[in-house]
Amino acid sequence: MPRTQQDRSKATKTALINAARPMFAERGYASVSADEIVAAAGLTRGALHHHFKDKQGLFRAVFEQIEAELSDEIATAMDKAQDVQVRMAISLRTFLDACARPEVLRIALQDAPTVLGWETWRAIESEHGLKLINQLMTRAASEGVLAHEPSDVLARFVFSLLVEAVMVIAHAADPAAARTQVELNLGIMMAGLFTTR
Repeated sequence: MPRTQQDRSKATKTALINAARPMFAERGYASVSADEIVAAAGLTRGALHHHFKDKQGLFRAVFEQIEAELSDEIATAMDKAQDVQVRMAISLRTFLDACARPEVLRIALQDAPTVLGWETWRAIESEHGLKLINQLMTRAASEGVLAHEPSDVLARFVFSLLVEAVMVIAHAADPAAARTQVELNLGIMMAGLFTTR
């Protein structure tokens, strides 16, 4: 069966994303040229401009793909537990594990806020990581174990705390020791969100 235009368009987008993603992860957005991306994908600059407008548009597509995958990974891990506090602990560990991967750390947390701008980065995060945190807070409140009313502000504070935790680990001289300290202190801080009954 002959491929449709829609099939060809999807294949072209996939080829560009698959070529760009490891380059952005390894070297960062600024050190990767559009020419080398299209060469690696076996395509032309015209294909890049047609489907993504420019390198920044392609970077956004890569970032959104990573965010969707990360959200799915965390949600799948959380589904192993029913207790909301256990689900939160699992989500924290899964997030920290994922952020040890260069593509998540560099693309999603280091380059994306600068390349896309803080507001765009935050809007995309709101559909993924922040959304999961809000869902966990809402569930904890419905089960009567959240010490405070859930709010978008509280969810944003928790998200910011997690991003800072990742950066502490990423920039530590001894990442393994830093991870131990981060998990210990995150546990102490997150425990304050729950009731003691």
